[in-house]
Amino acid sequence: LMDWSLIFAVPAAFLVAAAVGILIERSVIRWLYGRPLETLLATFGISLILQQAARFYSSSNVPIVTPSWMAGSFQIGQINVTYARFWIFVFALVVFAALIVLMRRTAFGLQMRAVTQNRRMASAMGIRTPWVDALTFGLGSGIAGLAGVALTQIENISPNLGTNYIIDSFMVVVFGGVGNL
Repeated sequence: LMDWSLIFAVPAAFLVAAAVGILIERSVIRWLYGRPLETLLATFGISLILQQAARFYSSSNVPIVTPSWMAGSFQIGQINVTYARFWIFVFALVVFAALIVLMRRTAFGLQMRAVTQNRRMASAMGIRTPWVDALTFGLGSGIAGLAGVALTQIENISPNLGTNYIIDSFMVVVFGGVGNL
């Protein structure tokens, strides 16, 4: 069933990562709202704790067998593109499109946008802002879980799988300013 393994891994990774994200938001992050630098440091610290827990409970550099439909490559002009990277790109576009649909076409997306734009008014309108915060954090964590599944097709699984991306992202936030696009 190796050709079908990703079909099972994608929803499982989303659900597990979203549940862990909601747990982290409810236990740590919710107490730090309004203090963006402390929130950034807390999430970085939590990521270090999770990495060490992964090192303690599992072996590192677990190889992944690529499904047969992702093996091989094709050529565009002078560029050789692997099917794995092509399908990861398609997967990212699908996740992005689903996120846009969620944000623009669902009640949860409307509530999320309302809480982001004016928390007090959204609360006055009956939106349970703490739960919207938790579910939004869970959504972001779930999408990070999906990214982790996609990255397993490029690299071996290890506790350091996304470290380079995390550090670059934190550097952008620190140098660009928290909340500044």
